[in-house]
Amino acid sequence: MNFGLQGKLAAVTGSTAGIGLAIAATLAQEGARVVINGRTQERVDAALHNLRLNNRGAEFTGVAADLGTMAGMEEFIAAVPTADILVNNLGIFEVKPFLEITDDDWQRFFDVNVLSGVRLSRQYLPYMLKRNWGRIIFISSESAQQIPVEMVHYGMTKTAQVAIANGIARSIAETGVTANSILVGPTASEGVGNFLRDMARQQGVSAAEMEKQFFEKARPSSLLKRFETPEEIAAIVAFVASTQAALINGAAVRADGGVIQSIL
Repeated sequence: MNFGLQGKLAAVTGSTAGIGLAIAATLAQEGARVVINGRTQERVDAALHNLRLNNRGAEFTGVAADLGTMAGMEEFIAAVPTADILVNNLGIFEVKPFLEITDDDWQRFFDVNVLSGVRLSRQYLPYMLKRNWGRIIFISSESAQQIPVEMVHYGMTKTAQVAIANGIARSIAETGVTANSILVGPTASEGVGNFLRDMARQQGVSAAEMEKQFFEKARPSSLLKRFETPEEIAAIVAFVASTQAALINGAAVRADGGVIQSIL
């Protein structure tokens, strides 16, 4: 299937590793010109080397900027003023009991996970509307619907992303631009991998045993019973970004491995 992305400019935030890196590679394989982003030049350069080495002939550029800050946002927009496809993948998480989450924690999570996507969507949407084609995608989570008690502030941001994508879509009805969120399940991203390895060391068990325990205790409703791969998520993103996905709009697309216990 031809996804119709040849020559489209795609901006993927938080894309020096994990899900974002896989999304960047997959979109490039579909013919898109891809801009990746990370907080440091070292991370961006390493990711660009990886992408170019494994995707010969694809076009990649990178911008080092902290999109959780206004200064970083201004740097990124100056370098990438327009885009046909925006994938708001940037996100942070941490395990923290609700009573220990400070005001600064709440603000930091909102700035990074939510406002970064809001600001870039606001920047790129007029260009998309002028061309009557564009894709805005928020990488949300099953945590948007089933708030994790171990990180309520993270769940809040994932729910916010779903609401924002839906609201944008409704505000631009009858155009060729779509806005969606994707509810991913537990994924073997860089951050999750580091977290599980630390937990495994602390408990004196193998990484495989730690993964098994995670799905038995933390996500027992999972039908997949394993971590999703970044590449599996990237394939879903590429289709939602495609010209064939015009009917998917304002949606929270479930790619959660069956974690969410709902038929809707």
